[in-house]
Amino acid sequence: MSSDETTTSTTPSETTEATPKVKWWAMDRKTLGLRGAAAIVLGASVATSVYFFVENKDTKDLLAAQQGAREAACHYAPVLADYDSKNLDTYFTAVLDGATGDWKKQFEATSTELRDALTQGEVVSKSTDTQCALRSGDESSAEAIVVIGTTISSLGTEHKAKPGQLSMVLGLRNDDGRWLVEKVNSPLPAVPAQ
Repeated sequence: MSSDETTTSTTPSETTEATPKVKWWAMDRKTLGLRGAAAIVLGASVATSVYFFVENKDTKDLLAAQQGAREAACHYAPVLADYDSKNLDTYFTAVLDGATGDWKKQFEATSTELRDALTQGEVVSKSTDTQCALRSGDESSAEAIVVIGTTISSLGTEHKAKPGQLSMVLGLRNDDGRWLVEKVNSPLPAVPAQ
């Protein structure tokens, strides 16, 4: 062998070992890129799922709160319209039990005058029908419109029950999971039924 021929030669086993390493590295980069893309897609998918889950939960919570406020208004409205001058303690207790804030203070402040007026007039009121709807509301406060059909008897009606109707707007507040009435506006007076 001449000196020119003394070049390094590789054996077939060395060639086959080097080639797979190069191919493995090229394949690994390609695989790494595909895995990275898959991870990004998976991450975006998880983030989207979490977002829609939270949005759905918030919507369900809001709808549940609004339903609770409406039910509280529908339950409280007849309480306001059901009283008998011979048993006003039960009436005052029931009204105050569902009241809070300004409405509670106002009702307590006028209870003596109201008791005197109802007792002297021998007034008996019964609710016959209640219709209510939520005008607005979120998880902490709401406003409901209620219409209450009533019958009222008193000295003035010679103790004969006369039909009537009360319309009012109730402002409600969620107090630790319990909806309480904090404002009562009665824009329309009792209207006798025709």
